[in-house]
Amino acid sequence: MVKRYRKEDENSYALGATLTVELLRYRPQIVNAVYYHSQCKDVALVESMCREHNIPLVQSDKAFNILSQKENCYILADFQKQNFSIDANTNHILLVNPSNAGNMGTILRSAAAFGITDVAIIAPAVDIYDPKTVRSSMGALFHVNFKYYDSFEDYRREAGQRKYYPFMLKATTTLKQVVPQYPCTLVFGNEATGLDDSYLSLGEPVIIRHTHNVDSLNLPIAASIALYQFFSETDK
Repeated sequence: MVKRYRKEDENSYALGATLTVELLRYRPQIVNAVYYHSQCKDVALVESMCREHNIPLVQSDKAFNILSQKENCYILADFQKQNFSIDANTNHILLVNPSNAGNMGTILRSAAAFGITDVAIIAPAVDIYDPKTVRSSMGALFHVNFKYYDSFEDYRREAGQRKYYPFMLKATTTLKQVVPQYPCTLVFGNEATGLDDSYLSLGEPVIIRHTHNVDSLNLPIAASIALYQFFSETDK
């Protein structure tokens, strides 16, 4: 039964045809049901995918009245949340107390684009399964593993031997000067406060230099630039 999303729920929702198709293509085993609106003009692909994986396809305008106020949303999927572990042998991105759903989704999209499949998150943090986050990821959520940690030390115990690159305004090493060592973790702080000074002693702190026309780069832009610099030429 469709209901308004709550963080403590066992299920979440992918709102929109693109997200639903990505979910059905890459993680069909977690889909409970797919719903379509009576005004949906083309449900053939979704219908075929649901049939292939024996997933209920339900016509229900009520589901959209409950979950989506966007007029162009005519397909959605109800899916089960998953618990993941982090692979100590891969490169990671670590987000410390991220608070914005849109930013989180955009970072997931950039991570997936450059082959990063493991994302660690230090709580308190935005809910990665909030439908707003899911939608802003444009399906990238279904290409990555992620895990929440109560502290950086909890993450570090599971992360294995690796190089850390905290991105900080107080760093002296510029992004252009870095010679990456792998496996590594790119570390980013909260949108408003960044990383505290304790991270200056972690690994090799990095700053992304830019003109004085802006006071700073926002979190998803900074993360995307760093991901490109570190991983665009690596063997994924």
